[in-house]
Amino acid sequence: MRIAVTGGSGKLGRHVVRRLTEDGHQVLNLDREGSRSPGLVVVDLRNYGQVLDVLLGVDDRHDGFDAVVHLGAIPAPGIIPDAATFENNMLSTYNVFQAARRAGIKKVVYASSETVLGLPFDVDPPYIPVDEEYPARPESTYSLVKHLEEQMAAELTRWDPELSIVGLRFSNVMDVEDYEKFPSFDSDATLRKWNLWGYIDGRDGAQAVVRALDNGKPGFEAFIIANADTVMSRSSASLAAEVFPGVKVVKELGEHETMLSIDKARRLLGFEPEHTWRDHWQNPAGGPPR
Repeated sequence: MRIAVTGGSGKLGRHVVRRLTEDGHQVLNLDREGSRSPGLVVVDLRNYGQVLDVLLGVDDRHDGFDAVVHLGAIPAPGIIPDAATFENNMLSTYNVFQAARRAGIKKVVYASSETVLGLPFDVDPPYIPVDEEYPARPESTYSLVKHLEEQMAAELTRWDPELSIVGLRFSNVMDVEDYEKFPSFDSDATLRKWNLWGYIDGRDGAQAVVRALDNGKPGFEAFIIANADTVMSRSSASLAAEVFPGVKVVKELGEHETMLSIDKARRLLGFEPEHTWRDHWQNPAGGPPR
């Protein structure tokens, strides 16, 4: 396919661009940052005219796209003022969704966020593992925008029954070099309780995008995307019991099983994480990861 990737210069975006290119797709990175190259067009996603223009064609670079992967955004709360986060992310996503519709593109995959599940869980989650079945619980301006983007996607696909929009609720994106600090989390179970000790390897994040492009159906669906394990060496059951003693655990948890349920993504997208931080860390005694 001919695929536009917004934010392809970012932490997750680099993995997505690499994976899609390796899979044989024609990929163009639409970003406001990045090194000058044939694979990049500098675009301000807040400017609807620029977004529509670039999706329709750029001189001899391309004459349209079959799909859009929208990752370009302020990536977390607290980086810039709240109002600026709202304006940037909400406007950018509206522009990408609407321009894709105007350009006749029927396949959109975009980065939603685990934050809509109620992060940082200062209020207990309704149950563990969390999933997509309970209403969104945004607790920050950043998360509020992600929730509103999902609502917008649902309405746009209602207007256009042929349009497919898949929202991937990515967990905290990690690269291999980030794994060095993971063993230090064991000293305090509350250090990473804010997202139920979850993470997503950037390579598995890219795999989720591929699965969503291949298997997304007309309409809107949201999926939690996390790795199959937690960031901790301790068992998942013990973590839940210690930090969330009043929360019902609705299934028997595997030793290090994620508490961000990926069952829906497995079932409907064919997503299956292939990487774990445990492959990149040896315990202090020199043996395999615990």
